[in-house]
Amino acid sequence: MIEMSEVSKTYPNGVVAVNSFNVKIKQGEFVYVVGPSGSGKTTFIKMMYREEKPTTGSITVNGINLSKIRNTKVPLFRRNLGVVFQDFKLLPTLTVYENVAFAMEVIEKHPVEIKRRVMEVLDLVGLKHKVRMLPDELSGGEQQRVSIARSIVNSPKVVIADEPTGNLDPETSWEIMNTLEEINKRDTTIVMATHNKDIVNNLKHRVIAIENGRIVRDEQRGEYGYEI
Repeated sequence: MIEMSEVSKTYPNGVVAVNSFNVKIKQGEFVYVVGPSGSGKTTFIKMMYREEKPTTGSITVNGINLSKIRNTKVPLFRRNLGVVFQDFKLLPTLTVYENVAFAMEVIEKHPVEIKRRVMEVLDLVGLKHKVRMLPDELSGGEQQRVSIARSIVNSPKVVIADEPTGNLDPETSWEIMNTLEEINKRDTTIVMATHNKDIVNNLKHRVIAIENGRIVRDEQRGEYGYEI
């Protein structure tokens, strides 16, 4: 599903953010990406959805070699990915329903299919009763659940989550994790960058730990491994 081979990323200022990564992530896996701030986690995550390009090496996601894909083809590639951000990135003037539907409208799905699927995913994330509300009428946790609904509405094989609980209180963070767990049970691959030690240590999954641009640990059912 995701494969990196000898991937490195050096920024123009000379900073080596990623150094010789070799990673394989299978369909249906749930992977935490952990490490100190500035370790290279964000670059690692961004390369998976082609926000950043590697300096050397190859990255394959959903069978597509991201090292060779043209910039004009990136939006098409991203249609098969779901991306969840720490700051939600919802459109403030659109309702809950419209925010989620927008992801289907841009790929010109039929209105009947859009309505059915949007209500289906809003039911999954527990927000079917708030379809007409605007983002600023929702709590932070509810906004993140809308973001998750938007990320999965086109049935992606992979969801990439960059600190999805970073701005949320502990109780709400667990609600978000329960939602992601449910999505993963439906054979969706999830790669999640996080600083949340409690979640990593209690909801056991594969852990990839990054320090100073290198993978220092990759273990099944691993622990967070850092003091906060």
